[in-house]
Amino acid sequence: MKRGVQRRYETRGTRHEPFSAFIPKALPPDPPLRLEGLQDLAEGANRALGRLDGISALLPDPSLFLYLYVRKEAILSSQIEGTQSSFSELLLYEGDLAAGLRFDDVKEVSRYVAAMSHGLSRMREGFPLSLRLLREIHAILMAEGRGSEQNRGEFRTSQNWIGGTRPGNAAFVPPPEGLVLELMGQMEAFLHDQPRRTPTLIKAALSHVQFETIHPFLDGNGRLGRLLITFLLCAEGAISEPLLYLSLYFKQHRERYYELLQGVRIQGNWEEWLEFFLDGVRTTAEQASGTARRILTLLESDRTRLEQIGRGAGSALRVHYAMRRKPLLSIPQASRELGLSAPTIAAALDTMEKFGIVQEVTGRARDRLFVYGSYLAILNEGTEVEGAGPFL
Repeated sequence: MKRGVQRRYETRGTRHEPFSAFIPKALPPDPPLRLEGLQDLAEGANRALGRLDGISALLPDPSLFLYLYVRKEAILSSQIEGTQSSFSELLLYEGDLAAGLRFDDVKEVSRYVAAMSHGLSRMREGFPLSLRLLREIHAILMAEGRGSEQNRGEFRTSQNWIGGTRPGNAAFVPPPEGLVLELMGQMEAFLHDQPRRTPTLIKAALSHVQFETIHPFLDGNGRLGRLLITFLLCAEGAISEPLLYLSLYFKQHRERYYELLQGVRIQGNWEEWLEFFLDGVRTTAEQASGTARRILTLLESDRTRLEQIGRGAGSALRVHYAMRRKPLLSIPQASRELGLSAPTIAAALDTMEKFGIVQEVTGRARDRLFVYGSYLAILNEGTEVEGAGPFL
């Protein structure tokens, strides 16, 4: 159902090429949303979140799943912005095994991981979800490379636009720079339930649109706007671990996503956006739960097989455990991390290769690299890069 228009404009530019900058009204929408038709969707999304939270509590090593799932989100969210880094490339880069890779793209994903980790760490320390925290996260996200020279960690002080080559031919022009702090302050108040309490999932949906509409930074708004959803769910206790990320859903429905954002701005179609968002939460939570179950089943099955090999099982199990965190591993790297000799590691990996658990991917006699292929394949779903190599 269409709402009343939630906007006003300010005409800017030159006499020869004026443009209209969009100025959103403060949240929550007025007149109030009619949520009656969305109750079943909201309940389904909340149930799926609850199941995901329950599964995370049963994981033998929740930090492991979180460690890798955060990286998957970083890759997906960065891919929406045009990077071409894969899961394997990120793991190689973090393991200092990245010679010859697309360094710029991989570094951009790595910064996303660092920014996400910083925000989650600050919130666990009790720091509120606030404009200050968003600026801190942005400063880390844009620490180097593309966009790093554009006022990282600071709200913009010039006009930006989306699509086109200038504001005059842009698809969308966010609010003038002089209104950014005021509008973000209004959004911060809404995040803190002023003027009134808003259900968590509805709040996440509305604040994501508002952030993307204000576009408060010169660069990095898309990635930070998607992170805002997860940060808010964690801050409000909807999930105990940050395991819900909507980037894959947004990537798979990219045209519809952008169409709905614009529909809210132009026509006030909040309910249509909420239907899409709540379906995304349910779908994504169910996918994450399924991924966790499949990973648990695979790891337990392979561990059981290695326990039965007799002599050498101990070292093979230790290498298997290490590869749960680093599915791409070299012999020197494993030797350093496990405190075992290189020949012992090599023998363990050769045994695991005979069992079909790992595969050597370089074809070299020296400087070999082993991949936990079936495990990495699960993690890599949705992040595939066109034209990548056999394990990238």
